[in-house]
Amino acid sequence: MFSAILILSGCATLSQLSAYTVSNAEVEQVLDSQLSKLQQKASLAGIPLFLEVNDISVSIGPDGRDVVQLGTDATASIKAFGFRYPANIRLSIEGTPYYDAEKKAIFVRSLSLLDSTIDAGGYKGNLAPLSTEVMQLINGFLASNPLYTLDTTNKTINFLSTIPLTLNVEPGKISLRPR
Repeated sequence: MFSAILILSGCATLSQLSAYTVSNAEVEQVLDSQLSKLQQKASLAGIPLFLEVNDISVSIGPDGRDVVQLGTDATASIKAFGFRYPANIRLSIEGTPYYDAEKKAIFVRSLSLLDSTIDAGGYKGNLAPLSTEVMQLINGFLASNPLYTLDTTNKTINFLSTIPLTLNVEPGKISLRPR
Protein backbone atom coordinates (compact mmCIF):
# COMPACT_ATOMS: atom_id res chain seq x y z
CA MET A 1 0.00 0.00 0.00
CA PHE A 2 2.77 2.46 0.97
CA SER A 3 4.69 1.76 -2.24
CA ALA A 4 1.54 2.41 -4.32
CA ILE A 5 1.06 5.77 -2.58
CA LEU A 6 4.73 6.61 -3.17
CA ILE A 7 4.44 5.74 -6.87
CA LEU A 8 1.22 7.78 -7.25
CA SER A 9 2.86 10.67 -5.41
CA GLY A 10 5.88 10.45 -7.74
CA CYS A 11 3.60 10.41 -10.79
CA ALA A 12 1.70 13.43 -9.49
CA THR A 13 4.99 15.26 -8.98
CA LEU A 14 6.15 14.32 -12.49
CA SER A 15 2.91 15.54 -14.02
CA GLN A 16 3.39 18.87 -12.24
CA LEU A 17 6.88 18.95 -13.73
CA SER A 18 5.86 18.39 -17.33
CA ALA A 19 8.50 21.01 -18.11
CA TYR A 20 10.90 23.21 -16.22
CA THR A 21 11.54 26.36 -18.23
CA VAL A 22 14.22 29.01 -18.19
CA SER A 23 13.46 32.31 -19.94
CA ASN A 24 15.61 34.87 -21.77
CA ALA A 25 15.34 37.16 -18.73
CA GLU A 26 16.46 34.47 -16.27
CA VAL A 27 19.53 33.56 -18.33
CA GLU A 28 20.35 37.25 -18.83
CA GLN A 29 20.10 37.84 -15.06
CA VAL A 30 22.53 34.98 -14.36
CA LEU A 31 25.02 36.22 -16.96
CA ASP A 32 24.73 39.84 -15.81
CA SER A 33 25.60 38.76 -12.27
CA GLN A 34 28.79 37.16 -13.60
CA LEU A 35 30.00 40.03 -15.81
CA SER A 36 32.83 40.89 -13.42
CA LYS A 37 34.40 37.53 -14.33
CA LEU A 38 34.43 38.45 -18.02
CA GLN A 39 37.71 40.31 -18.01
CA GLN A 40 40.99 39.34 -19.54
CA LYS A 41 44.40 40.77 -20.28
CA ALA A 42 45.52 40.05 -23.81
CA SER A 43 47.68 41.53 -26.51
CA LEU A 44 47.08 42.61 -30.06
CA ALA A 45 50.14 42.77 -32.29
CA GLY A 46 52.29 42.92 -29.14
CA ILE A 47 50.33 45.84 -27.65
CA PRO A 48 48.77 45.01 -24.26
CA LEU A 49 45.04 45.38 -23.98
CA PHE A 50 42.41 44.75 -21.33
CA LEU A 51 39.07 43.24 -22.38
CA GLU A 52 35.94 43.67 -20.30
CA VAL A 53 32.38 42.64 -21.16
CA ASN A 54 29.97 45.32 -19.94
CA ASP A 55 26.59 43.90 -20.96
CA ILE A 56 25.07 40.71 -22.36
CA SER A 57 21.70 40.28 -24.03
CA VAL A 58 20.10 36.87 -24.57
CA SER A 59 17.72 35.56 -27.23
CA ILE A 60 16.68 31.92 -26.90
CA GLY A 61 15.32 30.15 -29.98
CA PRO A 62 15.29 33.08 -32.44
CA ASP A 63 13.47 32.31 -35.68
CA GLY A 64 12.43 28.92 -34.25
CA ARG A 65 16.02 27.62 -34.31
CA ASP A 66 17.58 25.51 -31.53
CA VAL A 67 20.22 28.08 -30.58
CA VAL A 68 20.90 30.74 -27.99
CA GLN A 69 22.07 34.10 -29.34
CA LEU A 70 24.14 36.38 -27.14
CA GLY A 71 24.79 40.03 -27.83
CA THR A 72 27.77 41.47 -26.02
CA ASP A 73 28.90 45.01 -25.40
CA ALA A 74 32.58 45.00 -24.47
CA THR A 75 35.37 47.49 -23.95
CA ALA A 76 38.94 46.90 -25.08
CA SER A 77 41.42 49.29 -23.51
CA ILE A 78 44.76 49.55 -25.26
CA LYS A 79 47.64 51.15 -23.39
CA ALA A 80 50.37 52.57 -25.58
CA PHE A 81 52.79 55.49 -25.35
CA GLY A 82 51.48 56.39 -21.87
CA PHE A 83 47.89 56.80 -23.08
CA ARG A 84 44.80 54.63 -22.77
CA TYR A 85 42.69 54.12 -25.88
CA PRO A 86 39.27 52.58 -25.24
CA ALA A 87 37.33 50.83 -27.99
CA ASN A 88 33.73 49.65 -27.78
CA ILE A 89 33.11 46.24 -29.29
CA ARG A 90 29.72 44.71 -29.99
CA LEU A 91 29.45 41.05 -30.90
CA SER A 92 26.52 38.91 -31.84
CA ILE A 93 27.23 35.22 -31.29
CA GLU A 94 25.20 32.05 -31.10
CA GLY A 95 25.66 28.55 -29.80
CA THR A 96 23.85 25.33 -29.04
CA PRO A 97 22.53 24.84 -25.50
CA TYR A 98 22.90 21.49 -23.76
CA TYR A 99 22.03 20.12 -20.34
CA ASP A 100 24.83 18.63 -18.21
CA ALA A 101 23.06 16.19 -15.84
CA GLU A 102 26.14 15.81 -13.64
CA LYS A 103 26.46 19.56 -13.02
CA LYS A 104 22.67 20.08 -13.18
CA ALA A 105 23.24 23.05 -15.44
CA ILE A 106 22.62 24.37 -18.95
CA PHE A 107 25.72 25.26 -20.95
CA VAL A 108 26.21 26.56 -24.48
CA ARG A 109 28.78 25.23 -26.94
CA SER A 110 29.77 25.50 -30.60
CA LEU A 111 29.80 29.30 -30.53
CA SER A 112 29.93 31.11 -33.84
CA LEU A 113 30.34 34.80 -34.57
CA LEU A 114 27.36 36.34 -36.37
CA ASP A 115 28.38 39.99 -36.39
CA SER A 116 31.01 42.27 -34.90
CA THR A 117 31.32 46.04 -34.70
CA ILE A 118 34.05 48.21 -33.22
CA ASP A 119 33.89 51.89 -32.37
CA ALA A 120 37.30 53.36 -31.55
CA GLY A 121 38.30 56.98 -31.81
CA GLY A 122 36.04 57.81 -34.73
CA TYR A 123 36.59 54.50 -36.52
CA LYS A 124 33.53 52.29 -36.89
CA GLY A 125 33.71 48.96 -38.57
CA ASN A 126 34.88 45.40 -38.18
CA LEU A 127 38.21 44.60 -36.57
CA ALA A 128 38.60 40.82 -36.84
CA PRO A 129 41.65 40.36 -34.55
CA LEU A 130 39.93 42.09 -31.63
CA SER A 131 36.69 40.22 -32.33
CA THR A 132 38.68 36.97 -32.11
CA GLU A 133 40.11 37.95 -28.71
CA VAL A 134 36.63 38.78 -27.34
CA MET A 135 35.23 35.54 -28.82
CA GLN A 136 37.97 33.54 -27.09
CA LEU A 137 37.19 35.29 -23.80
CA ILE A 138 33.45 34.54 -24.05
CA ASN A 139 33.95 31.00 -25.37
CA GLY A 140 36.33 30.18 -22.52
CA PHE A 141 33.94 31.68 -19.99
CA LEU A 142 30.90 29.77 -21.29
CA ALA A 143 32.82 26.48 -21.42
CA SER A 144 33.21 26.55 -17.63
CA ASN A 145 30.28 28.75 -16.54
CA PRO A 146 26.72 27.62 -17.19
CA LEU A 147 23.99 29.78 -18.68
CA TYR A 148 21.78 28.51 -15.88
CA THR A 149 22.11 26.12 -12.92
CA LEU A 150 19.10 24.31 -11.48
CA ASP A 151 18.22 25.33 -7.92
CA THR A 152 18.51 21.93 -6.24
CA THR A 153 17.60 23.42 -2.85
CA ASN A 154 14.02 23.33 -4.16
CA LYS A 155 12.80 19.76 -3.44
CA THR A 156 10.76 19.49 -6.64
CA ILE A 157 13.63 20.69 -8.84
CA ASN A 158 16.07 18.47 -6.95
CA PHE A 159 13.81 15.49 -7.70
CA LEU A 160 13.55 16.52 -11.35
CA SER A 161 17.33 16.71 -11.63
CA THR A 162 17.66 13.05 -10.59
CA ILE A 163 15.82 11.73 -13.66
CA PRO A 164 16.95 11.84 -17.30
CA LEU A 165 15.95 15.15 -18.90
CA THR A 166 15.58 16.30 -22.48
CA LEU A 167 16.42 19.91 -23.39
CA ASN A 168 14.11 21.67 -25.84
CA VAL A 169 14.64 25.15 -27.25
CA GLU A 170 11.52 27.22 -27.81
CA PRO A 171 11.21 30.89 -28.73
CA GLY A 172 12.17 32.81 -25.59
CA LYS A 173 12.83 29.82 -23.35
CA ILE A 174 14.64 26.56 -22.75
CA SER A 175 12.55 23.67 -21.43
CA LEU A 176 13.80 20.65 -19.53
CA ARG A 177 11.37 17.73 -19.67
CA PRO A 178 11.52 14.21 -18.25
CA ARG A 179 12.33 11.66 -20.95
